[in-house]
Amino acid sequence: MAAVSKGGVRVPALLLVALTATALLLFFLLPALSPGRSATSTTGIACPASSPVGTTVASSAAGRSPDPVTVTKEDVSWLRSQLDLNRLGEPPSTADQWHALRKGINPRTRAQQLEDFRRYKGISHYEGADADNHTTLSCPGELLVEEHHSNYGEPWAGGRDVFEFLAGASGLQPSDLVLEIGCGTLRVGLHFIRYLDTSRFHCLERDELSLMAAFRYELPSQGLLHKRPLIVRGEDMDFDKFGLPDGDQYDLIYASAVFLHMPDQLVWVGLERLAGRLKPGKGRIFVSHNIKFCSRLGSQECERRLGNLGMEYVGKRMHDSLLFNHYEIWFEFRRPKA
Repeated sequence: MAAVSKGGVRVPALLLVALTATALLLFFLLPALSPGRSATSTTGIACPASSPVGTTVASSAAGRSPDPVTVTKEDVSWLRSQLDLNRLGEPPSTADQWHALRKGINPRTRAQQLEDFRRYKGISHYEGADADNHTTLSCPGELLVEEHHSNYGEPWAGGRDVFEFLAGASGLQPSDLVLEIGCGTLRVGLHFIRYLDTSRFHCLERDELSLMAAFRYELPSQGLLHKRPLIVRGEDMDFDKFGLPDGDQYDLIYASAVFLHMPDQLVWVGLERLAGRLKPGKGRIFVSHNIKFCSRLGSQECERRLGNLGMEYVGKRMHDSLLFNHYEIWFEFRRPKA
């Protein structure tokens, strides 16, 4: 083995190389291991300080594209492929056929479930002095079996259809501000609350049972309490209750099968109070089923009244249901300019 003479001492060449490599390694590692040095030291190349975990998550969430609001052809094709993959043919067409498929540990109808709650408090429950100490938000049995889902003239699933249509027609973004007049048990509102940023959904509702179902069942069971929707009880078209800050205006206002149950004069009072709260240009008001409050006046008088409010009628639109044979008619209004 060759040796190198260094200061009168003969050192093997391989040993010299190993010692040199070790010295270089220690030179780079020791500063990083030293407790007295910061990762953001000004000597050498400084590493950027790490962001707090909460900030990183928030930035990631803010940068994420919003979820799509409508079903695509690709979505439908995928669903059909999954039905085929799992050999799920056409659904039963008779009550007996459906009953034959009702298998499980304890298959029950809603009425049977409700009776179970009343007589047996459910399947498993606490007894004695601690019986009431294990439920954070006690919910009535009528809500737990979702009787309120049958309070409408069409299936509960139609709420998603309304959301998809309105969100698409208004070009909705998560940061937009939305007001529903008469949100009921949140058949439609749940989808808006889930899509929108925190506290960007407002609702004026008069019915006590609907409000109870919304607050005591739908929001907690859907995991949407953190979205803090502003739902206010009232029937007088008093929108001051929402405390809308100066300069904050609605991007979308809608009333689904509500105005047709109101006196025409009250509808016009509501429109007068809403006109200044609707964002000019982009903002839209959608009213479903009919606009007899307008047509009963005649087209010229209706246009005149709308014009006095700084609003105009845009036109009639329709949308189909995704899951059942149904269509819905909507009438669109806007505020052209401030």
